[in-house]
Order: sequence, then structure tokens, then C-alpha cells
Amino acid sequence: MINVIGLGYIGLPTALMFAAHGVEVVGTDCDAELVATLNAGGTTFKEEGLDELFGRAVAAGARFTTEYQECGAYIVSVPTPYDKATKRIDPSYVVDAVGSVLDVAPEGAVVVIESTVSPGTIDRYVRPALAERGRGDVKLAHAPERIIPGDMVGELLRNNRTVGADDPETGGLVKSLYSSFCQGEIAVTDIRTAEMTKVVENTFRDVNIAFANELAKICRSDGMDVREIIRIANKHPRVNILSPGPGVGGHCISVDPWFLVGDYPGLARLVRNARETNDSMPEFVLARASEVMREHGISDPAKVGIYGLSYKEDVDDVRESPTLQMLESMGRHICGGACRVYDPWVERDVVPNQVHSMEEFLEGLEMVVVMVGHSEVKGRPGAFGDVVLLDTRDVLGSGDKIYKL
Repeated sequence: MINVIGLGYIGLPTALMFAAHGVEVVGTDCDAELVATLNAGGTTFKEEGLDELFGRAVAAGARFTTEYQECGAYIVSVPTPYDKATKRIDPSYVVDAVGSVLDVAPEGAVVVIESTVSPGTIDRYVRPALAERGRGDVKLAHAPERIIPGDMVGELLRNNRTVGADDPETGGLVKSLYSSFCQGEIAVTDIRTAEMTKVVENTFRDVNIAFANELAKICRSDGMDVREIIRIANKHPRVNILSPGPGVGGHCISVDPWFLVGDYPGLARLVRNARETNDSMPEFVLARASEVMREHGISDPAKVGIYGLSYKEDVDDVRESPTLQMLESMGRHICGGACRVYDPWVERDVVPNQVHSMEEFLEGLEMVVVMVGHSEVKGRPGAFGDVVLLDTRDVLGSGDKIYKL
């Protein structure tokens, strides 16, 4: 039996995938309301294919509880935030979860950390927790998740995986567990390499996004069309510049690179610059929105709406979303927090002035800042009526009233 600890965006689909492929699974989470929802037959976030997977897993015997279980293998999938002052990882959730596992784990149990951690985190924080409890018998492994909201189920099945372990026997055991559903290649290495590999993957993406965003700023400053420049430059066989946007969100790309900055402050200079560039984009959007407002004589912040709260299209995940980042600084710019906000995927109230229908959202507006390219509006500027549009994702096409970054 496997006990999956943490039933959020990563832990829940992972637990369900194991169960749906014949592995006995109990999912554990400290959130009693979340557990109650799952036991009542409901999932806790929107995701393509998740409800179907949930049904298959429950039919196969998946169970959910707030209690840790006595079993042979544990998968820890809890948050790993960072300290915004030092940029270092906050390992407390992982350490606390492992401590609770040790209360019930039998001799020789395997504890797999799925949470993304900075290189050396398991050596510095998890091993000492085992040593303090005299649990040298417990085997550690690191199998960082590698999925993205919007295609979690497909990526769990298809993506290659990495397993870090102290010895080939443990690595082989963990690999065999994930092989129950993973159709991709599973590389087995040491723990520190696995830790670094996951952080490097997300940092690579962050740096490349930052290059596109910096190009957008340069081109805007001198009246050049960044999209046309990128389109032509990408015709070179060895060039693949990404698209600029309003910032970077989610709990991976916007967080994990900071781990390297915090641990290697004198070395990770490019990484820091990339993070700062991407974190500055919501402010850049506000400045651009102010320009468009002035051009159209719009002075009342209540006449400006923000479309999109999630960090990417067609998901309800708002973690670290550029819109939330932008709203934090809104008081220094055009809206003073008064802008109306709407996202068709986010049904719960997250911010002030949030509404839950397009009709209510558009009522009385003169301008909309499009922060997320949800499918319902992609290629459909008419969905917003006749308002002025600042299309930060370049998803609406062109028109007299459509402005870009």
C-alpha cells in the first residue's frame, strides 16, 4: 500500500493515477474539508480528465483520510514555498510531513519526496529528522513531479520521470512503483542530482520567458513590434524565442528558480535577473494600460476590467498568478483596486470586485485588460463587445481597438 501525503494539485492526481492502475492507495491531507469533499465523491479543482480518473480510482478502492497510514511506501507531495527575504526554500511542510510519517512508518519503509526542493534539501533537513528519531532504517528517495495544470492526467502517463535514491535497490523499487502507470522513461540517479534536475528544468523555462519579456520592453520603448520581430527571428533554424506575456505564475516556474538564487547568491546572477524581469511584468502591464487609457480618454478606473485570474489558460489554478501580482500593486497605478475582475474558470471569490459572468463583467466597461487567453475568448475579440482591449497574451488577433504589450 502507498500513502500519498498532500492531496493538492500534484498529490491528488498522483494518488488517483496509482489507484486506477491497481496500486492500493490511501490519500492523506490535513485539510478535513478537502478530505470530506473527496469522500463525498467530489474533486477539489477543475482539470481535464480528473473526474473520470477519480471515478476509476475510487472504484478501485482509493481512500482519503486525515490520518497517516502504516504502510511500506509514502509519497510526500506538500508545498515548498520560499522565504521572500532570503530566497531560500522553506522546507517546513516537507519536514513536518516526514515527521508525521515517522510516527507510523514500519521498519524499512520508503519515503519518496515528490515536492520540488532545492539541491541539498533532503540532506540538510530531511535526513536530520530521521536521525533525531533514530530511524536510519527508513529509505529516502526523490521523485519530483513533472506535470502541468491543463494536461495533468496526460502528462502523468506520458512524461519521463526522474528518481533519486541512495542505492540501486531503493531506486529500482521506486521506479517499479511509478512504472505501474508511467509510460515515459524513468531515469534513476542520486538524490541530489534529482533535486537539481527539477529546479534546473523550471529555471530554464523561466530564463527563456524572461528573454521574451525583456524583448517586449525593449521593443515597446522604441516603437518596434516585438511579435513581428520574434516571428521573423524564429525562422532561423536554431532560434526559438517564446512569446512575451504579463508575467509568470504557478507554483513551479515562478518559485523554484528562487531556490538557486537563495542557495547560490553569488553565482545565480542570470537566474536572479530572469526572475526579476518576469516579476516586473505585471507592473509593465499596468504602465501599458495607463498609456492606452490616456489615448482613449479613459480616466475612471471603474471603467476598466481585468479578464483572467488563473495563471494560465483553461485552468482554475490562481497560485502566483500575474493578475494577483498586478492587483497587489494596482493602488500605485490606474485602478486603486477598483477594477472589476472576471475569470470563467475561477468560481470561488478570490479578490474584491470579482464577478462571475461575462455579462456582469462587461456592464459599463470601456476597456478590458486580457491577462489570460482562455479558450472562450481566443480569436474572439467580439466576446468583449466594443470595448478597448489590451491583449497581453496576443490571443485576440488585430483590430483598431486591440492593443498589445
